[in-house]
Amino acid sequence: MDIDLDQLRQTLQRDAVWVVFANVLMQQLGLPLPVVPTLLVAGSLATGGGQGAALLLAAVLASVIADWGWYLAGRGFGYRVLSGLCRLSINPGSCVSQTEARFVRWGPWSLVVAKFVPGFSTVAPPIAGALRMPPARFVLAAAAGAALWAGSALLTGWLLRAQLQGALAAISRHGATLVLALAAVFGLWLGWKLWRRHRFRQSAAIRHIDAAALLAALEGEAPPLLLDLRGPAMLAATGVAPRALAADLDGLAAAVAHWPRTAPVVTMCACPEDATAVKAAHLLVEMGYPGALPLRGGYDAWLAVQAQSAPQPAHA
Repeated sequence: MDIDLDQLRQTLQRDAVWVVFANVLMQQLGLPLPVVPTLLVAGSLATGGGQGAALLLAAVLASVIADWGWYLAGRGFGYRVLSGLCRLSINPGSCVSQTEARFVRWGPWSLVVAKFVPGFSTVAPPIAGALRMPPARFVLAAAAGAALWAGSALLTGWLLRAQLQGALAAISRHGATLVLALAAVFGLWLGWKLWRRHRFRQSAAIRHIDAAALLAALEGEAPPLLLDLRGPAMLAATGVAPRALAADLDGLAAAVAHWPRTAPVVTMCACPEDATAVKAAHLLVEMGYPGALPLRGGYDAWLAVQAQSAPQPAHA
């Protein structure tokens, strides 16, 4: 399997700006397409500062367009967009509420570094929209992050242009071997992701409490402490769940410090497969709260049982 290196080089040199723009746009919209190799090769083939600047501008423009679309989606649909993105993850244990907490902690700087953090680049813009980050500040931070990310790759490609050209020549001679190597790397990556998912499912196989049982327990003599572990955007949209205390994974110890260790604690989130609630329950058990249980179905189940138990209006 041989690759026509000259034809590849001519195509990239002729249409490099459009290739970079299209590749970055599709990848930032969420398609699983590698983009850093494209930027490296495009940088190595740049014929001068003018072309390099055009490549950088194309990458930044494509990135900001995609980020702006996600920002508007987050602003219009709030945490539903974030939960949808979380469901697309191979590993639901990396729940969006944890990513959202990181965004709140870092502020606008999170958009600058988002491109360098796997899994964070796509969810950061809708989180910014859900949290009503000012549009001008968002565009500025997103553009700065895209310029730093794409500029680093393009500059690296230009500085290592001799090595990259040699690598391309080797690829043209050993294309079949390269395909097999890439397939092996992808298989290892997928296997690692699936192993993490298996580990999560093992940790999630603990006893849960149903929403109806929780409601009955709250009406009893020793009501449990209910922890609402949803992220800031979700809490801002709906408020803290009734009878619950807002908390996050980093603040679990402080949230339950005044609670007897023998008392039951129920953790609730809005994550696929109750991911954050499960993790919080494990952490609480390690802290000495053996009665900690995650709520099955999370916030949606809690809302549903509350609605069912509410008094029905009398009809004339």
